[in-house]
Amino acid sequence: MTYQLSQSDLMLSPEVDARIPYSRAHLYRLESQGEFPKRRRIGRNRIAWVRAEVEQWLSDKMEEQS
Repeated sequence: MTYQLSQSDLMLSPEVDARIPYSRAHLYRLESQGEFPKRRRIGRNRIAWVRAEVEQWLSDKMEEQS
């Protein structure tokens, strides 16, 4: 069974850039180390992140700081 993600379930690069205070290079580094959610290819030249995974990552970061 395949789960289809809708557009609202995804975050494109500009939205991730606006929400996460790290450079894109740093995010890719964290991703390769398994410390940030992996990107998904949604088209030939398009990537996105699953919104729930990014939101969970942000929530976990906020908990670490408090």
